[in-house]
Amino acid sequence: MRTSCLMVVALLAPIACRAHAAEQKPSDPVVAVFSLDRPITEAPLGEDLLFGSLGAEPLKDLVARLKKARDDESVRAVVLLVGDTYLGYGQVEEIRRVVDDLKSAGKEVHAHADSINTRQYVLLAGASKISLVPTGIVMITGVRGEQPYVRGLLDLIGVKPDFMTCGDYKSAAEMFMRTGPSKEADEMTNWLLDGIYDTSIRLIAEGRGVAPETARAWIDGGLYTAERAREAGIVDAVEFRQDFADRLKAKYGDDLVFDKRYGKDKRKTVDLSSPLGALQLWAELLGGPATKKPPQPAVAIVYVEGPIVPGRPQPGLFGSSGIAYSTPIRQALDEAAADETVKGVVLRVDSPGGSATASEIILNATKRVKAQKPLAVSMGNVAGSGGYYVACGADTIFADAATITASIGVVGGKFATDAMWNKIGITWKSYGRGASSGLLSARDVFSEAEREKMQNLMDDVYGAFKAHVVAIRGDRLQKDVDELAGGRVFTGQQALELGLVDKLGGLDDAVRFVAREAGIDDYEVRVLPKPKNIMEQLLADLGAAEDDDKGSLSMSLGSPGAARGASLFEAAAPYLERLEPSRAAAVQSALTQLSLFEREQVILAMPAVQLVD
Repeated sequence: MRTSCLMVVALLAPIACRAHAAEQKPSDPVVAVFSLDRPITEAPLGEDLLFGSLGAEPLKDLVARLKKARDDESVRAVVLLVGDTYLGYGQVEEIRRVVDDLKSAGKEVHAHADSINTRQYVLLAGASKISLVPTGIVMITGVRGEQPYVRGLLDLIGVKPDFMTCGDYKSAAEMFMRTGPSKEADEMTNWLLDGIYDTSIRLIAEGRGVAPETARAWIDGGLYTAERAREAGIVDAVEFRQDFADRLKAKYGDDLVFDKRYGKDKRKTVDLSSPLGALQLWAELLGGPATKKPPQPAVAIVYVEGPIVPGRPQPGLFGSSGIAYSTPIRQALDEAAADETVKGVVLRVDSPGGSATASEIILNATKRVKAQKPLAVSMGNVAGSGGYYVACGADTIFADAATITASIGVVGGKFATDAMWNKIGITWKSYGRGASSGLLSARDVFSEAEREKMQNLMDDVYGAFKAHVVAIRGDRLQKDVDELAGGRVFTGQQALELGLVDKLGGLDDAVRFVAREAGIDDYEVRVLPKPKNIMEQLLADLGAAEDDDKGSLSMSLGSPGAARGASLFEAAAPYLERLEPSRAAAVQSALTQLSLFEREQVILAMPAVQLVD
């Protein structure tokens, strides 16, 4: 153990952050600087001295820091520096709301960028002033979506897909069965893009104080140099970063302090050139702060992020970010229900769905929470199919206008691979006992009897899905459930109008709502399960994995496909991502669904439409 800890320190020391050379005086005017140049995640990471400051930032923390700047009298203004970070449309809306709050509180928001794409512009349009470097390009080309269809590839390698669905609009398996969309899938994708585009136009128009027609004309123009963007009114100034800083100093005073770490935990800054700094790092790695505050009333946030799969992840140094395992989520919900200091719970969902079994486990756990204390759901960028399944048990569901949700339906099937093996000279002889022994075999497509059995199973799951929705949503549904289900996907705004969600708002809105329902004013926001820091993850990786579910049986499953070794796509992924990142992500999403089908055959998954700028 000691050797492992020394290795961690030795490896991480060269990249440790150094302390600020100069500390600001309390009387100095402050401009809070927020650099959007790193990934914005949903679920928080472990609070590491090093990785907490160098890695991604959770959306919850970014929003909290912006709100702190709004309420801090020493903060004269806020600066947004836009880099390459990816933001979903739901995340854009949540940050944009806080930008609007800052301006309502009398604080100007100044944005500066090297280049701007559509999604970034929807966010930056809310700023008081937008400036761009002289060589910068504005690429506000609108909203575009793509979906891969791999039937031709499957035919080429001799794999025969055989899938069924519950609902004409449940198009998740079309990527395997067809070379293009069905009429229903095409219709649904178009109404989704219409909703997201309309929301983008509205936010741009409101932020820039122009008519929607003007915002639409800007987007139709598509590409602008910095000067042409300024002439059109898309941005306000063309200047280099240093000129931008000088302008703010001229406005707010030469003693202005640009706080680039505003609102961040100062413990996460350490100078390893100092012996005391090294000791501080060592103490953090071995156990963190020596003192803990007594627990206070809390609103807990439990995250369902990524594809929903059963069981728990295998231990690993960097955790299992991006996959929603049912066991730790269920345990977190049960912990929240039992903990008397937790007065209410927000389930934050950013998931395209996945396992029907895992979704039911999580939904069942939400019901146990709701029986004891207030529970609300906050939808992120996506909360569809299994993502909506786990959400529908809450009495109050928040979504952003551009959230993609619903997709109430079921898809199931398998791939017949005999012809593929024949192409490379490998043949198989199959043996079976029992009328259904070949039901899940990859040898051939379903027989009529097998197809009927699969369809009956899927119909049962589909019926349970609709029953959950009707039982909770009841009279709030604006149409019969069969007109809302069938795999239809909606934006958050459309879902609100149909009664599938209750309020437009972000994660913070849901937290405040739950606090009001619980009757508490002074409370902390607590993430469950608590994110593990690097030392805890290292201990798990070395074999010291704990069983949080004492007295019960639980399974440990790796991520889909983890035990099979690297695939050809995984080997090529770094090159494909550089060449065509959006399409590489879409193919990866399709392969994730493929691995879920292989595991369970019947799943709750959305179509893999990739939104690109």
